[in-house]
Amino acid sequence: MRRIRRVAEEAVAAAAAGDAAAYERAATELAARNPEQVGLVLGGVVRMLLEEGHPDGLDSDDLQVVLKRCAGDALGWFPELDPTVLVLLLTAALGVHPSEEEAPPVEPAAMARHAPLLVADLLAVTGRPLADYLDAALAEIFIVQTMELP
Repeated sequence: MRRIRRVAEEAVAAAAAGDAAAYERAATELAARNPEQVGLVLGGVVRMLLEEGHPDGLDSDDLQVVLKRCAGDALGWFPELDPTVLVLLLTAALGVHPSEEEAPPVEPAAMARHAPLLVADLLAVTGRPLADYLDAALAEIFIVQTMELP
């Protein structure tokens, strides 16, 4: 998990700076990690950021604003941007998982390559450091994994 944390920090920093070369390196390394673990960590961070940024709850208009802002910021330097992946990341972070028939198949690597874009975008709104959210997400994962042990 430490390596995922380090690479996630690099990818989010590169996304925030719009540094395509640094993002490519970090996102490629992140996508090569365990997709389930990357999804748990970054999905938890996205969820927390959405909850903090919208304490009264989210509606479809809020999600559309996030999607447009994130995609608009990244399109100029991340040509592989796939808005469908961003939508799936947003909904998954909120616990909404479409059935296999409803959702287009998306490679876990594509999810890992797009998640730092959402994190960087949402961090810009909260103004808090990524480390706070990573600490909280990792703590939640630890608690859940500990509770699942026999």
